[in-house]
Amino acid sequence: MADIDPKSSGGVNRSEGVSWVELMDKDSRPVPDFLRTESYTYRGSAPLAATRYTSEEFAKLERERMWPYVWQFAAREEDLPEPGDYIVYENAGRSYIVSRQDDGSVKIVHNVCLHRGRKLRDVDGTADQFVCPFHGFAWNKDGSFANMPCKWDFGHLNEEKLGLPEAEVGRWGGYIFLREEKGGPSLEEYLAPLPEHFKRWKHEECFTALWVAKEVPANWKIVMEAFMEAWHTIVTHPQLLPFTGDCIGAYWTWGDNINVNNTPFGVMSPHVNPEGKTQQWIVDEFVKYNGRSADNYDGESAADPFNIKVPEGMTAREALGATMRKAYSEQAKQDLDYATDAELLDGLVYNVFPHFAPWGGFMPNIVYRWKPGATPDSCIMEVRVLVRVAKGDPMPRGAQMRMLGKDEPWTACKEIGVLGDVFEQDMDNLPFVQDGLHCSKTGEVNLGDYQEIRIRQFHQTMDKYISGELGGWKK
Repeated sequence: MADIDPKSSGGVNRSEGVSWVELMDKDSRPVPDFLRTESYTYRGSAPLAATRYTSEEFAKLERERMWPYVWQFAAREEDLPEPGDYIVYENAGRSYIVSRQDDGSVKIVHNVCLHRGRKLRDVDGTADQFVCPFHGFAWNKDGSFANMPCKWDFGHLNEEKLGLPEAEVGRWGGYIFLREEKGGPSLEEYLAPLPEHFKRWKHEECFTALWVAKEVPANWKIVMEAFMEAWHTIVTHPQLLPFTGDCIGAYWTWGDNINVNNTPFGVMSPHVNPEGKTQQWIVDEFVKYNGRSADNYDGESAADPFNIKVPEGMTAREALGATMRKAYSEQAKQDLDYATDAELLDGLVYNVFPHFAPWGGFMPNIVYRWKPGATPDSCIMEVRVLVRVAKGDPMPRGAQMRMLGKDEPWTACKEIGVLGDVFEQDMDNLPFVQDGLHCSKTGEVNLGDYQEIRIRQFHQTMDKYISGELGGWKK
């Protein structure tokens, strides 16, 4: 832990009670080093400018100096399993076609006709050619030019130079990434050390069982940052406190692009009066609420059949871990006896700069993605749930995205279960954060040194792109 400021938390949880690392020491299985090795560097305590969230000028800097040079999560492999399958990915003023080729590779091209500029595709589908619906200019699925009507009138165009502009493609763990401008770190370099951590959890063996999205009336960074710290649980999600270690969690960063918040479940919050509360009470509250993930994505909740009794001398975490270990082993048709309690219960929430957040662990994994809206005051938030494909079973095609209507709450998507209630509690805050920053007298946002270190890392990385220290923008 280098560069620790004496005024900071020093990279260690300062809450009363057990720390994250101490919980790892007590896990019923040997914990991998990356779950117990702290990675914290003090990054200063200066406030952020509110205009980072409200200003069109700042949003323009993001579009011009950051988005073209970063690796963006564009699709999952199971979204386009067969040759000719394609999806339309749009973000930050660009539109792309992500297309499966005959050899299994993926091409990503800009989704704009080079004749009069119509988008070639409006929705996902399957095609060997992308024919413009306006005048019929056509391109092959690899982006090479195919043909045009009235060729005689376009003698001034060189067909060899009419290929659709390509984006750079990166693939890891079942995820497909794009980078608009080629050059810079490889995807593996950009993601490090996340791929090493996820070797245990093998997201490439998972498929998208659920995918839901909604427009939120707040800046994309405001919405994303609500999912980068757990201590707002105290006030925003009090129903989770009986079984959530909200301020016991670890907040670690690596380099510019990767960070994590490890939030323990199956332990009582330090903000709950422990008098009269037993380990059995914690388990009962956990099972009653089933309040962490979308385990009921298929209409069944992993907690429903459980009648968990905590044996004498065993903790709630150990009892819940044992039950989850058995259930997920049966679902995946593989032996997960080595899986730790943390990997079966806890919120291991990673963020990849700038807009991608996959959960780790062996449970159904939540994956978040945020995209800026048409103005700085709106964004799109997407939630996927990845489920492990049972050993020996074929990889299913991924679920299509359900876009909730403007007036539909997250709870309208019944498949996400109690996650919908949690998201709605967040939505009760976020539009008012956006409004508040617009009318702030100080024009400043203040962050905690430890529990909000991930947010500070994000903004410092953003500044490196805007200044030209990272990426390809030059003064």
